[in-house]
Amino acid sequence: MARYRVNFWDLALALALAFCVAGPRCAQADDIAAADHVVVRKAEHKLYLYSGSRLLGEYKVQLGLNPTGQKEREHDLRTPEGRYFLARRNTRSEFFLAIQVSYPNKQDELRARKHRWAPGGSIMIHGFPNTPKHPASYYETNDWTDGCIALSDSDMFEV
Repeated sequence: MARYRVNFWDLALALALAFCVAGPRCAQADDIAAADHVVVRKAEHKLYLYSGSRLLGEYKVQLGLNPTGQKEREHDLRTPEGRYFLARRNTRSEFFLAIQVSYPNKQDELRARKHRWAPGGSIMIHGFPNTPKHPASYYETNDWTDGCIALSDSDMFEV
């Protein structure tokens, strides 16, 4: 799997998060291979896949149960904001087609250490749970993760 640059940044009121991905509403398989970054805008609940400045696709996402603001520590249920990489596929995940995000970065670790907190980890981009506890409509309409970025299984398959 290629290492895509993940560029998370803080937009208006710390509600934006940046990344890299693709989909059915986007382009051909050739275009997907050319994707080089993903942008996740938390306030919009959207993930955008780009090749340079060209938008290849966009997807609806669900976030952590407490999505507003920067992830500061383990178990705060926030989705991180910052610059990360898509590190690897997690084939043992409890969620469909999980891809690990390189959270925490140095800034995250320093912020957590300053407060004597554990920064947390295991942030992923993934689909729905492999063993759902709720109907699909729950996962499609609510923020439900511990801080990850979740897509529908069909969108995750495309990504």
